[in-house]
Parts: sequence; structure tokens; C-alpha cells
Amino acid sequence: MNGTVVRTLSGIGFVAVTLACLLLNQYLYAAYVIAIMIAMMAEFYRMPFGREKYRFIRTLAILSGVVLFCLIFARPAFGMPARYTALAIIPAMVVMVSSIFVRDKSEFDKLSIIYMGMFYIAVPLSLSNLLVFRGGSFSGLLILCFFLIIWASDVGAYIFGMAFGQRPGSRKLCPEISPKKSWIGLWGGMFFAVLAALILRWTGLLEAGILHCIVLAVLMDLAGVAGDLFESLWKRHYGVKDSGNIIPGHGGALDRFDSTLFAIPFGALYLALFNLI
Repeated sequence: MNGTVVRTLSGIGFVAVTLACLLLNQYLYAAYVIAIMIAMMAEFYRMPFGREKYRFIRTLAILSGVVLFCLIFARPAFGMPARYTALAIIPAMVVMVSSIFVRDKSEFDKLSIIYMGMFYIAVPLSLSNLLVFRGGSFSGLLILCFFLIIWASDVGAYIFGMAFGQRPGSRKLCPEISPKKSWIGLWGGMFFAVLAALILRWTGLLEAGILHCIVLAVLMDLAGVAGDLFESLWKRHYGVKDSGNIIPGHGGALDRFDSTLFAIPFGALYLALFNLI
């Protein structure tokens, strides 16, 4: 019961902080995303390398992600010319050059994981700036809608998965990666995601047609499940239960945002293809 209380309270606090940073102003949003990025990249690199190995290069990689975010943020926030965004390549190149001087080259191939973390985490988080600055002004409503769809999917998957997906004979979604995930949980999560999208449209927060809302929710649900399984694959490979412990009762930042890293880019891409953003 104590564990459940801790998980519930920390979850409420996490949601409250997320809502405040998305809705209040652009600077809180930027600080929030940068903090998440640093935590997620640090957790991702800790899985294969521990706390000490390749520490300098890992720090440079995280710094390059922060620089990329700040440069993309500065263009709409402060009117910075677009050409300066290319400066983000400098810290990324420094990461590559610094790898030449690594003393222990016995596991040099593992340095590819450094670049993987930059692409997997830093790039989608940095590109989220394109969703919150629309029409020249800051608005976190669209990303808030995305988060609500993702959270609804998680809740639906948990409820249906625990109620029906753990029974003997129930079909598992991907047992070799995540033994507890079931097909009934997938369908339950998708139902809740679609329901959330339709409610958001009814309230006027999500400006899209009914069919677009349904397709968007289904796409984000599937992408979110893929993102969750992708992170689970890494954790299982390296024998890690949770990516970290930054959120009491929930694990690390990567555990909380693994589905988001896939779901939000796919949702944004869908809306962009149909000229809805």
C-alpha cells in the first residue's frame, strides 16, 4: 500500500509539473525539456557503460543535445536567424573527434551507442520546439493534447492488461521483451487513446476532424507501444530493471518518456502531412 501511495503521489506531482511547464510560459517549457533530456540521456548511457566509462564523451553528447535544443528554441523565441541552427553540428563533431583519443579502444564499437542516444533522445525533444511555436507565439496546447492521448493509452493498457491480460492463456504481445504486455492491453490502450482524442476534439483543444482524431490516436498508441518495447529491449539486453529512480515508484525519466519519444514525432508527422499544424 505504501508503494502504491508513493507511486500515486509522485505521478500526480509529475503530471502537475508537466502541465505547468507546458501551459505557463516558454522558459519553463524549455527548462523542463532540457532537464528531461539530460536525465534521459544520462540514464540511456548508464545502461551499457555504468557511471564512469566514456564519461567525458557522454557529457559532450548530452551537451550537444542541449545545444541543439537551445538553437532550435532560439529561432522562434528570440527571432534568431535560421542559419545559426547549423552551429549544433559543432558539439556533435567534437563528440566524434574526441572518440579518436579514447585510451581504451577495446570496445570502440560501443561508442556508436553515444550517437544512438543523441538521435534517439536529443533530436525528437529538440524538434518539439516546432510544435509549441506556431504562428510566432508559444502555445503548449498541442503537445499537451499529445501527452493526454499517451497517458490515456497507458492507463487503458494498464487497466485492461491487469484485468484480462494476465489470465492463463491470454496472448502476450512481445513476451521475449516485455512478458507482462498483452494484446488485450494493447487494444484497451488504443480504445482509451481514441476516447481521449475525441474528448479533446469535443472540448476544442484538438483542432482536427473526427476521423483525423481517431487515426491520430491509433497511430500514437501504436508508436508509443513501439517506443516502450524499444526501451524494454535495451533494458533487457543490459539486465536493467528501471532506467533510473528519479521519479519515486515510477523509475527513471526514460521509463516515463520512452513511449513519448516515438508517439509525439509520429503524431506530429501525421498532422503535418495533412496540413493540420
